[in-house]
Amino acid sequence: MPSVRSLAAALTLLAAAPLAAQAQGVETRPPITPYKPAFAGQTRAPEQKLGVAFETATVATGLKFPWAIALLPDGRMLVTERMAGAVRLVGADGTLSEPLAGAPQVLGRGQGGLLDVVLDPAFARNRLVYLSYAEAQADNTNNTAVARARLTEGPTPRLEDLTVIYRQKPSLNSPLHFGSRLVFDRAGRLFVTQGDRFVPDGQKQAQNLDSLIGKIVRIGADGSVPKDNPFVGKAGARPEIWSIGHRNIQAATLHPQTGELWTVEYGPQGGDELNVARKGKDYGWPTISYGVNYGPAKAPITGGETQRAGMEQPLYYWDPVIAPAGAIFYTGAAFPAWKGSLLIAGQQPQGLPGGHITRLTLKNDRVVGEERLDLPGAYWRDIRQAADGSIYLLAGGPAGRIVRLTPKR
Repeated sequence: MPSVRSLAAALTLLAAAPLAAQAQGVETRPPITPYKPAFAGQTRAPEQKLGVAFETATVATGLKFPWAIALLPDGRMLVTERMAGAVRLVGADGTLSEPLAGAPQVLGRGQGGLLDVVLDPAFARNRLVYLSYAEAQADNTNNTAVARARLTEGPTPRLEDLTVIYRQKPSLNSPLHFGSRLVFDRAGRLFVTQGDRFVPDGQKQAQNLDSLIGKIVRIGADGSVPKDNPFVGKAGARPEIWSIGHRNIQAATLHPQTGELWTVEYGPQGGDELNVARKGKDYGWPTISYGVNYGPAKAPITGGETQRAGMEQPLYYWDPVIAPAGAIFYTGAAFPAWKGSLLIAGQQPQGLPGGHITRLTLKNDRVVGEERLDLPGAYWRDIRQAADGSIYLLAGGPAGRIVRLTPKR
C-alpha cells in the first residue's frame, strides 16, 4: 500500500488525471516494466516546452573522467578527475592546473575514484573544501569516504591539512554504487548520499539501521553527529543516518524555498526516482521499486512490489531511465522562464545515445511538466549555477570538458 502522504496526493490529483492522460509526455518509448504508478502524474508528466533558446560555449578541455565541479567566488573552478584521483583548479580562461597536492588516496576502479567536491558555506573565510571518494581498505574491501582540506593559494596551489571526517561502514568488496553527492543544509550540516554497493550483501543492508549502506547520512562539517538526527539514541542504529532504503544517489540539491534535500536516484532497468529525502523516512529499496533487474529476463526486484505500508513513494519516476548525474533548482535571472525548475544532468537515456538535461516544472511536491533539453555529444556528469545565472555543465569520460550555457543572443 502507498503511504498516507501518497494516498492524499492521489486523491487531490484524480480530477486532473483525464486531462493529463490526453497530454503527450516527453517519453515516447514503451516502458521497460509492467508496473503502474501509485497516483496520477507519478510518471510521464505532460511535455512542457518553454521554448527557451540557449547557446553553449566550451570553457575548458583536457579533463580525464571528471566527476564534479565547484565554482569558486572569483570565477575559477575546482574539478575532480575520478579515475586519477586528481583535483584540478580551472582558471576563468579555461587553463588547467597540475593536479593539486594533498588530495586523498582513492580507489580508482569501477564507479569508484574521486567523486564530489563542494565548498564550505564559509569558504571565503576558511578556504575549506570537501571531497567524497571511494576508499580502499587493507582487507580488499572499500567504502565511500568524505574528507575536508584547505585550499592554499600561491605559485603552486595545493590542498592542506586533509582530514577524513566520514567513512561508510561496513566496507564491502565492490567497485560499484558509491553514491557520493555532498550537499550542505542551511545550518551548515553536510548531507552525504550513498549507494547500496550493488552486491547482494549491500542491497540487503539498505534498510538495516545498524549499517550505513544504502543511506543518506547527515553530519557536522567536522564529521560530528547532529543531535537532532532521527536515530540518535536509538539502540542498534547508526546515529549518522538521515534516511534509509536508497539504491544509488548521484544527484542531490536543496530546495530554494523549503531547504529540504531533493534527490534523483539511479534505479535498475526502469525506476529512476525523484524524492524529497525527509528525516527518518524509508524509501523502500530493495523491497519496493519501479525498476527490474538488469538483463533480458527483466526479473523483478525481490518480490516485484512497488508499494508497501511505511515506505515512501517516489514523487516521480522514469521508465526507461534518464541516468541522473547531478541536479540544481534554477534560481537565476539569466533564464527567467526556468526559474523554479529542477534541472537534472543526464548521462545517457536508457537505449539512446547522447546527453541531455531533464527540466521539471513543479507544483509543491508534484511534477506537472517535463522537458528534455538535448545537448548531444557528451554524457553530462554535473551541473552548477553561477552567480550571474549562467549554467555550467561538466562532460564526463576520457575527453571531459566544461561547457557554459547562456541565453541565446
